[in-house]
Amino acid sequence: MTPAIAAHGRGDGGAPHARPTGRNDAAHHIDSRIRNECQAARLLPVPDSHRLLRRTIVSPQKSLYTPSVRTDVGLESARKFALQNAVLHGGNADPRAVLGKLIAEDPSLRSRARELTVHLDRVVAEVNRLSPEQQRAELASIAPELLERPREDVGPKVLPPLAGATDGHVVLRLAPYPSGPLHIGNARAFVLNDAYAKRYHGRLLLVFDDTIGSEEKPVLPEAYDQVRAGLDWAGVEYHEVLYKSDRIPLHYEWAEKLLGTGEAYVCECDADTLRKNREAMKACVHRIQDVDETIAMWKAMLAGEYGEGEAVVRLKTDMADPNPAFRDRVVFRIAEREHPRVGNRYRVWPMLEFSWAVDDHLLGVTHILRGKDLVMEDAMETRIWDVLHVTPRPHFVHFGILRFKDLELSKSRYRKEIEAGRLTGIDDPRTWTLQSLKRRGIRPAALRDFVLSFGLSLNDVEVSAETLYAENRKLIDKDANRYFFVPDPVAVEIEGLPPIERVKAPLHPDFPGRGRREIPVGPKVHVAREDFEKFQGKEVRLKDFCNVVLAHRARFVSMENKEIPKIQWVTHGGQTHVVMPDGSESRGLSEPLVASLKVDDVVQFERFGFARIDHVSRSEVRAYYAHR
Repeated sequence: MTPAIAAHGRGDGGAPHARPTGRNDAAHHIDSRIRNECQAARLLPVPDSHRLLRRTIVSPQKSLYTPSVRTDVGLESARKFALQNAVLHGGNADPRAVLGKLIAEDPSLRSRARELTVHLDRVVAEVNRLSPEQQRAELASIAPELLERPREDVGPKVLPPLAGATDGHVVLRLAPYPSGPLHIGNARAFVLNDAYAKRYHGRLLLVFDDTIGSEEKPVLPEAYDQVRAGLDWAGVEYHEVLYKSDRIPLHYEWAEKLLGTGEAYVCECDADTLRKNREAMKACVHRIQDVDETIAMWKAMLAGEYGEGEAVVRLKTDMADPNPAFRDRVVFRIAEREHPRVGNRYRVWPMLEFSWAVDDHLLGVTHILRGKDLVMEDAMETRIWDVLHVTPRPHFVHFGILRFKDLELSKSRYRKEIEAGRLTGIDDPRTWTLQSLKRRGIRPAALRDFVLSFGLSLNDVEVSAETLYAENRKLIDKDANRYFFVPDPVAVEIEGLPPIERVKAPLHPDFPGRGRREIPVGPKVHVAREDFEKFQGKEVRLKDFCNVVLAHRARFVSMENKEIPKIQWVTHGGQTHVVMPDGSESRGLSEPLVASLKVDDVVQFERFGFARIDHVSRSEVRAYYAHR
């Protein structure tokens, strides 16, 4: 085959930081109804707990876009988030949700969460003592933009056009290395490539980068199907599947053409000598050998006359290049390991940059979308095309790195953890693979909108997982019916309860037409241990049921729906356990209707969070936690 080359590069592969909205900006969003509420509201004094919170919670606020500043998160943030949570949830704010909002706004507070909890409990309690009208009016006066649920029709950023792209003639490629399933860190590459292929009605190639790999990161036979399964779940539409391991003869043909130009040579230096020569910007003694000798050495490599590590093919670049790794870079090496697809058929393997210089041209790739950390691959492909006079050439398009706070994403580490039995499998929530996101109830559209919200930018992005959860919440909140789940239950006997057999509660508070669920009641109920310890001796409302003074022998107060703390409860609940994102399990009881749910149903356990039902049997229900 004659090279007439065109190429491409590798495609391996929360709540956004909000700018505080000033009152002058916020005023533009206050409609006449809110203005009236503001005018009607009584001015409330600042409670003592807020003064305390203002004094004690002063910490640097981190932002991706502005320099760090000292920010008071007391009254300005805790109060507004408590009011927002109350307004959006029937007048009863949840301190855990408020804490989550504060940490999303200022991640540096995470280390002080325990310290903040006692103050937040006071803030939330004071907000919950207000009437719904007072809560809404105060929120309208200090943060009107938080009054309504986030609009679900706000879409991702519009991607910029691709240079030189023509509708119907764009060819892109994904190039995953099959060492394990794709994880969330790979999402930017495959979502952007898929989005552009669809935008231009083009073709997206799935080309497995399955050259021989290394001892530390071997090609795994099961990884091919794992990668495809993840892409299929994510809605990525690829039009053809190819394998580098099937294309080695083509790479050999191009290697001989390259060697024939005199711009590449076979080097017998050991790894240590090669490294030292690069550091000293010193040319290898083999660099000046003639073409015939180089071709003979190449054929000896193919014939097995060299062992592993005894010879490599190097491309002549610039030995004075500022980057030592680019100085006469290796393009072929010997590896005698067995390959899961082609066995021992080949012992001389191309490095990825060389294989892509060949395949990007032969496959007609027009645009290479890759992370900006792979710019050396651009230079290598360009150098090979220059030597072989390859035209036309694809356009290189780069994007910044997407990083997640507090997450370590490593396929090789997860593989070892699974083999050691410390992780349950590739869909263990701690792996953050696409399979694990699916099992937790994250929707593919949420992942897509999450990635596209950052656009195509060279800026690196560091986000918390909450940013993804916010996108998913928009999609599942309206579909998820509500049920009670009581983790770590404590038995409570209600004294003085009038005769009553069941109560009714809405399946979804925002959609009354969906119907109501019946919950059996009786004098013996179970409540969450955390709630029991927090509210013991105080009056609480068993949500949608009655008011009691909480104790092991609780005292019935009334059926009136008072503005007091509300907690979930069950009577004769079914055994339920929820697998949490950190791999732990929250075990408890759920209301009887949960046993009638189906696998893959996504529900909201009230005051606990969204979860996907994973298993239902007569003895138990197992669910995977998504997020709050």
